[in-house]
Amino acid sequence: MREPVDLRRQRILAAVQARGTARVRDLAAELQVSVVTVRRDVEELTREGRLLRGHGVVRSPVPVGEAPEGGPPDGDRVAVVVPARHSYLTETLHGARTVLEEAGLRFALHLAPQADGAERPLVERALEDGARGLLLAPRWRSLAAEEADYAWLAALEVPTVLMERRPRPGSAPHALDSVCSDHGYGAHLAVEHLVGLGHRRIVFATRDDSPTARSLRAAFARIAGAHPLVEEWTWALSAPESGQEGPYSADETAELPALLRKVGATAVVLHGDVDAVMIVQRLAAEGVRVPEDCSVVAYDDVVAGLATPPLTAVAPPKGEIGRVAADLLLQRLQGLSGTGGAVRRVELLPRLMVRGSTRRIDDPDDDPGGAPGNDSGNDLSNASTE
Repeated sequence: MREPVDLRRQRILAAVQARGTARVRDLAAELQVSVVTVRRDVEELTREGRLLRGHGVVRSPVPVGEAPEGGPPDGDRVAVVVPARHSYLTETLHGARTVLEEAGLRFALHLAPQADGAERPLVERALEDGARGLLLAPRWRSLAAEEADYAWLAALEVPTVLMERRPRPGSAPHALDSVCSDHGYGAHLAVEHLVGLGHRRIVFATRDDSPTARSLRAAFARIAGAHPLVEEWTWALSAPESGQEGPYSADETAELPALLRKVGATAVVLHGDVDAVMIVQRLAAEGVRVPEDCSVVAYDDVVAGLATPPLTAVAPPKGEIGRVAADLLLQRLQGLSGTGGAVRRVELLPRLMVRGSTRRIDDPDDDPGGAPGNDSGNDLSNASTE
């Protein structure tokens, strides 16, 4: 999913202002976009008087370390460190940036490569550059990678808020403020929606390479295992590369069409929704129709609504996560914490967006029924399982 143009241009400005000068090709590589895109952004920023262009390079109109006229002083800077190529967090970044800029703070974005421990050197560099506070979303592809970061996170001496991350209870950085989606509630929404449509046999296809994925696996196991109307359920991996810690059972590594037939499942919950779109395409190639033969609920709702059919999805409050995290950080920076300095762990509830990929299995009517407040109507027709 493409990030907003204004966010990309803010990243260009931050990079050039931090260095004084930068090559266009280097900026394109750093932002993982085309050189043509960066040139177009630089031209617009130059017209606005915010950058100066040279032959293949771009310069800041003010010396390094000095603020642009009318802008916040260089010391009023908050560093935001998130994984590169993580479209889920784009809305979160936008929400955080809006709050910070309205408060007159500079938003310095750092993108961590896809490697364990990549966030620490970025944080150290940001602190050396004078960052007063941190918003962090470490990648944490495995529990071991998460635990390896605990010591340096606990030693941070500036206000820090974790976004969509929560260290395990009793760990050293558990004392950091955090803002998360309540993924247990999101799992509950998915299961209750399918059970309410008459589905009794469900496959949960999840990733296993992030804190969210591990939380969802635990939540689905707890909810489905205790639900009186769920007759049978099992696991699958939503993508071959999504499992990092294995080993996995034969069911978890099985092809989804075969697993649906084995379990007699009429529904599947898929995390994340990019994987969900690809799995729905694979099901179609195998002759499994969505939602006629199998109802599908995606989790994340980044691109689920763009699929064919549009996918019913659990939508965590991504933008609100960023806004609340930034507000918590501001309160720490301004010494306005209303809880006397107590650590705050905020959980925000996801929503269920009902679209065309789920259907009641005992209703022969093929006409979709509208659902007020949803992106599209509920499609509630009969389904069968091979």
